[in-house]
Amino acid sequence: MGKLIKNHWARLIILTAAIYQFAAAIEGFFWPKIFWDFLTKNLDGAVKPVPVLQIFNLIFGIIGLAWEWPLGFISGSIVHRSIEARLVAYPLFALACILQYQATNAGLYYLIGMGIYFWAFAEGETICPVPWTLPKRSTGGVSKV
Repeated sequence: MGKLIKNHWARLIILTAAIYQFAAAIEGFFWPKIFWDFLTKNLDGAVKPVPVLQIFNLIFGIIGLAWEWPLGFISGSIVHRSIEARLVAYPLFALACILQYQATNAGLYYLIGMGIYFWAFAEGETICPVPWTLPKRSTGGVSKV
């Protein structure tokens, strides 16, 4: 049995969240609703008459998809290989999701994915420059002279 590569696992969860966020943003254009409207009506201005929150969720969903299933120009870049950048950006994505009623599940997926990315970061994992590849094994041992 191999070792679990947590950043690949987190990437799959975040991909799921980004797809869900994108779809929820599209749905939110037709049925605008804030998740917290049972507590207060003060946040309704974020979804209607101008769909600000839906636009943010749409943009964040596209960015999440482009980042986790990297496009050619993103693949191998510093931003793509940085777990720290993900741990900074994804809380904002999750907040936008949790505010919109249709995207609350995506926000929870983002939180789970961030937890797994943090676990990978704490164990010193690195993201490979070429997407979906395995890290190179270190050749520990005695060098042959």
